[in-house]
Amino acid sequence: MNRLAEETSPYLRQHADNPVDWYPWGPEAFARAEAEDRPILLSVGYSACHWCHVMAHESFENPDIAAVMNRLFVNVKVDREERPDVDAVYMGAVQALSGQGGWPMTVFLSPDGRPFFGGTYFPPADRQGMPGFVRIMEAVSDVWTNQRDDVADQTAKLHDAIESNTLRDRLTAGTGDLQFAVLDRAYEAVREAFDPVDGGFGRAPKFPPSMTIDFLFRCHVRGDAPDALPMAVTTLDAMAAGGIYDHVGGGFARYSTDSVWLVPHFEKMLYDQALLVGAYVRGHLLTGSERYRAVVEETIEYVRRDLGHPDGGFFSAEDADSQGIEGKFALWSLEEITELCGDDAAEVVRYFGVTAEGNFTDPHTGYSGTILHQVDRHEPRPEAVRRALPLLMEARNRRVRPGLDDKVLTAWNAMFTRSLIEAAAAFDRADWMDAARANLEFLLRELRPHGRLLRSWQSAGGARHLGYAEDYAALIGALVTMAEHDDVRWLAPAIELASELVDLFADDESGGFFTTGTDAEPLIVRPQDFFDNATPAENSLAADALLRLSAVTGNAEWSSRAERLLGFLGPAMTQYPTSFGMLLGAYERALTPAIEVAMVGPDRALSTAWAQRVIPNGVGVRSADGGGEDLTPLLADRPFDGTTRAYVCENFACRQPVDSAAALDALLNQVL
Repeated sequence: MNRLAEETSPYLRQHADNPVDWYPWGPEAFARAEAEDRPILLSVGYSACHWCHVMAHESFENPDIAAVMNRLFVNVKVDREERPDVDAVYMGAVQALSGQGGWPMTVFLSPDGRPFFGGTYFPPADRQGMPGFVRIMEAVSDVWTNQRDDVADQTAKLHDAIESNTLRDRLTAGTGDLQFAVLDRAYEAVREAFDPVDGGFGRAPKFPPSMTIDFLFRCHVRGDAPDALPMAVTTLDAMAAGGIYDHVGGGFARYSTDSVWLVPHFEKMLYDQALLVGAYVRGHLLTGSERYRAVVEETIEYVRRDLGHPDGGFFSAEDADSQGIEGKFALWSLEEITELCGDDAAEVVRYFGVTAEGNFTDPHTGYSGTILHQVDRHEPRPEAVRRALPLLMEARNRRVRPGLDDKVLTAWNAMFTRSLIEAAAAFDRADWMDAARANLEFLLRELRPHGRLLRSWQSAGGARHLGYAEDYAALIGALVTMAEHDDVRWLAPAIELASELVDLFADDESGGFFTTGTDAEPLIVRPQDFFDNATPAENSLAADALLRLSAVTGNAEWSSRAERLLGFLGPAMTQYPTSFGMLLGAYERALTPAIEVAMVGPDRALSTAWAQRVIPNGVGVRSADGGGEDLTPLLADRPFDGTTRAYVCENFACRQPVDSAAALDALLNQVL
């Protein structure tokens, strides 16, 4: 075992028995590199990454290749999900070198941490025009030994490239007032990128565009974008029918390798479940689609069943591979379906497109089978399929499960719990609300043991790593949502965390936030993320959370900071709208006067009626006992008098309170 055996990250522990003399990221590795005048080989990946496993099997488990690594370099392994700051800095170097990035990421550093060469996956030997890993290492070592001046020049150039590789340097920063024209131009750009047949935006590979779908929902509710809802519905329908969705066990794979959502990369990430549950909840509320409701129910059941920790946290991911074969856990043969489903088999085969030859083959092992997908995306599930699914689930549970990344990440948990709260409130599911409470209590207890929020928790080692801006912002957003649908007292920790977010991460130049806090380990540059990619950027999460928190607390400092950030990024949103899906929602919220709803009293009927409306500029609080006016002016002079009431205000004017769900619904129709 090497040093990684002492780490809590499942990804790092996967490499604990490699013959590579791995170090975790830290001063010990850099001190040795400095003392021995050796470069550092930095390898970055994550546990559910298929190609990370491929490179591990081919190279890091190979004694001969490991011997070269140990002879020439000090080797450092990083879990990008635990250390997104390290990942972001060196991904910037790889992108500057090659114009693209990805994982596994391999970067060669001088002992002071500055990169001078790097790439992504390297095969063990020369293959298909790609240089082999051993040849790369020997060439890098030769340059380090014999061309040190060239190394110094390259480190200086890459350092400059990383420092300048920020949005503020690549795009013209916006100034002045926020304008609806930014939203209009962003909508037109989204419409131009839309795939009218299979949904999504752009070509393969396709990642679930959850945040862009939510932007389209906002445009639809605003009423001046007739194509918005059809674009969102086409995409939701195609994803729910495709192989990217697990029709047997619920939940979504990370992305589709093709343009029709059929062949996924099979790993399942908690953050995708978080974002897609929210999108399908709103899709159901706007369209009434029972298929969308089923997707929500099945995905939440998947997370609670397969990613849930008994104490309330949610694990990070499930692997793409099972028994070393990509997708093996999810694939089916015609013979299996026929044997398991009996008289229903013919209907199951037709509905899910099962064939003798299959539709997926693992390129490394040749193992093949059928990825279940709904051939007709608009066909309701036949009774035969409904009967068959539990049988398929029972059979699949007897298979060897994919690897589980059982670390609990603050931001990903908070994002999922926010969607879980919204689903629980809209569908009146007390069990889901209980799970959401348990998760927030877990995060506040285990990930904030001494005040400072931490990033990652694992049952074997507890919490570690200082939390990042995205952890703070995502948790604030979840707490504000819980105060809206459960109890106003959840605002208290949200207010504390918002103050810490500003104190630790604020960037006064843009109005936004840096990735790392002022108390964090200094890296060669201080990273900052503005783009919404697979997950929302820290600045999008922060802008959304601070605007909502400002609206319910009356603290104008938070809204003005968010508005300054939005003004700064306005021009970029029109250029790259699908990279700002969540931030566009915050931009609209900042432009639109809030509709404020305070619900006082224990009867949940009013809360459910409120939760079943998609009101993008809405904010609310709920107080079962009438308390909480110390936390929000929305509850001032509104004690509980024995009857549950809702108070609706807009543009600084309040309507007469109502005491029934029907009356609240009618009142909301008047103000919208």
